[in-house]
Amino acid sequence: MQFVEALKLRSKLFFLFLLITVGLITVGVMGSMNINSMKKNIDSLYFGSLVPVTELNDIMHTYHNELATSVHKVTRDEISSSEAANSIEKSLLKINKKWKSYESHFKRDDELQYLEYAALEIKYINSYFVRILKASQREMDLSRLSLTVLEKKISHINTVIQKLINYEINIANFERKKFLQSYNNTIIQLGVVLALIIIAILGISLYVFSSIQKDHTKLEEATRKLRRANKKLENVSYTDSLTGLHNRRYFNMIYDRELKRAKRNNSYITFMMLDIDFFKQYNDTYGHVEGDFALKSVAKVLKDTLRRPADFVFRLGGEEFGVLLVQTDESNSAKLARDICDDIRGREIKHENSKVNQYLTMSIGVVCCIADDALNEDILISRADEMLYEAKETGRDRYIITSNVSEAKTQTIDEISA
Repeated sequence: MQFVEALKLRSKLFFLFLLITVGLITVGVMGSMNINSMKKNIDSLYFGSLVPVTELNDIMHTYHNELATSVHKVTRDEISSSEAANSIEKSLLKINKKWKSYESHFKRDDELQYLEYAALEIKYINSYFVRILKASQREMDLSRLSLTVLEKKISHINTVIQKLINYEINIANFERKKFLQSYNNTIIQLGVVLALIIIAILGISLYVFSSIQKDHTKLEEATRKLRRANKKLENVSYTDSLTGLHNRRYFNMIYDRELKRAKRNNSYITFMMLDIDFFKQYNDTYGHVEGDFALKSVAKVLKDTLRRPADFVFRLGGEEFGVLLVQTDESNSAKLARDICDDIRGREIKHENSKVNQYLTMSIGVVCCIADDALNEDILISRADEMLYEAKETGRDRYIITSNVSEAKTQTIDEISA
């Protein structure tokens, strides 16, 4: 038994260790997946959607492909002066908007000086295109406009902006390297921490199992002793200390249970109320020590006569006893009551002051019926008490039995004892 319990305990601990290990591994995998997802997002931020670089590229594109193209077309009369003016104006607005957006992003201290220089260059070249815009609006002849100067200015501003783009890309590369290094360190740390936790849990589980296994035998023995003690306490709480019969407390529990069972099965149930004849006079004559001996003798007769597991015998208080029988018809109940009276008398316990017999005798009231849903739980007790009273009134040392429970005066066992 101990070996089986130890195996169960080992299995539970192993399952606990396995569950925690799987949980930690799951947390590690999920953490790694989240870090990988974060890494992808960082990559996307730096190289897929690098806003500053995109804005600077848009500015370069606008200078080269929109402004310069418009000037070239108007000098060759491919577009009108008004069309050129409209295109130049839109391009300048777009450049100013993109540059303001770029300036609004976070900038490092070492970047601010060059940023000021780039802003002045953009302002300078924009003033060049503003003059062309005004000339176009006045519809002046732009055919003699120097394209060489235009190309130099476009080339110069592209160089200025390209340096900013290169700087932003270098910063992005630098930040990504820092992140990748941090990412790798985090992965290593996570793996080490998880491994240490798993090892610690394994060590703790082994220690706990070893400790529990050492104390298992002691714990099992203590449990057995506790069960025996509880059983003794339970027996004491339901047993009359003098006679060894069941007491009133046990009667209250068993009576309710057996009556309900008889109702369900629609079977016979019998209750006997027993009382020693002239027991007060017996105590007055022979003393309480002999009185206790008489009570024990009566209890012995009841135990010897009623031996079935379903026969319940109780000491209800003083010289009063109770018997509860199940699945016993009226004739067998009467026989048992008669046998009890004969056996009590047959013990030949001397009772000089009895008005019935020279020996100790007993009167019994018996009620036996088939239980049904209409049977009140107090009727059997009340009716048995009535039969006991009738047995005493008609001479004692006898039993009176009835199966009629329809006209009983309902009383509780506590009222009867009072």
